[in-house]
Amino acid sequence: MSGSEKSAAQDAPRQRYVLDDRGFDEVPKKYRKFYRRWGGPGDELEPNEVLCPICKVVIRSTRELRPGDRVYCMACMARLEVIVGEGGRLEADVIY
Repeated sequence: MSGSEKSAAQDAPRQRYVLDDRGFDEVPKKYRKFYRRWGGPGDELEPNEVLCPICKVVIRSTRELRPGDRVYCMACMARLEVIVGEGGRLEADVIY
């Protein structure tokens, strides 16, 4: 992608997602729809999901995640920043 294509992708409206409760009971009921258990190496993440590198829980968002976004893992109380990993999928980098 050229620089102008990247900026156009960043400026494009983000997709919105409707989240359902996946039964993740390690956080208060109000926040359960924002988390799910990771299914292992074969588990594919959606554009609105990122894997917490500390506790291996998938953090879900109501909107599409992009590099530079910040997310919070309530399960391990870590603040994370979304980055693009080596394989091209979205991953999280620990801020604190």
